[in-house]
Amino acid sequence: MKRPGPLLTLLAGLVLGVFLLTLNATTGTKSTSNPYKEASPGVSVSATAPPASASPPQSPSASSSPSPSRTAVPNADYAGRTDDDSSAVAVSLRGGRAIAYFCDGHDKESWLKGDVEDDGTMKLTGGNGDELNGTLRDNKLIRGTADVGGQRYAFTADRAVKPSGLYRATATVRGAKIDGGWIVLPGGRQVGVVERDGTPSAAPEIDPETGAVTIDGQKIIARPVTP
Repeated sequence: MKRPGPLLTLLAGLVLGVFLLTLNATTGTKSTSNPYKEASPGVSVSATAPPASASPPQSPSASSSPSPSRTAVPNADYAGRTDDDSSAVAVSLRGGRAIAYFCDGHDKESWLKGDVEDDGTMKLTGGNGDELNGTLRDNKLIRGTADVGGQRYAFTADRAVKPSGLYRATATVRGAKIDGGWIVLPGGRQVGVVERDGTPSAAPEIDPETGAVTIDGQKIIARPVTP
């Protein structure tokens, strides 16, 4: 009877070879079927942000729209007489302000100041409660009333062209304080009062071209008055 040694050895080798072949095939299959692949070198993967939407243009606010311009009262001078022809009134307008002078050419006078509204109305005040209320009409004349010394005078002052207008001079003559006011009316007529240390009297005429006037033997200069 033959010994089975060589046959068994051959069968064992054959089984081992089949096992190794099967193991190698299994390992290769797993390697090629790996779903997680490494990124290629030099290639970066980044999330792309969606483009930002452009903001809608802002509409200008109502507050940024320019406000309507205000119509300013034009600078000008006005001169005229009271309705009873007893006195004269002159008004000078500059930059929305006004100064007025009332005088009777003898011993009554008053200086008044105040604002002029856009519609041409004005309320001017002076010493001793004096007041002038007037309205500028079509930039041609001022119609109103002057309350001076407890009396009311209605007046009309037309637009004046130089040398017509309002003048004033202050000085010291022979130790007396001089304060004089003059109204040169359209047509050249003058009405004025001079105070000497507070005492009023009729004023001598001025040279309307130069404003020169002689008071108590001394020559002084009266100048146009503006607010």
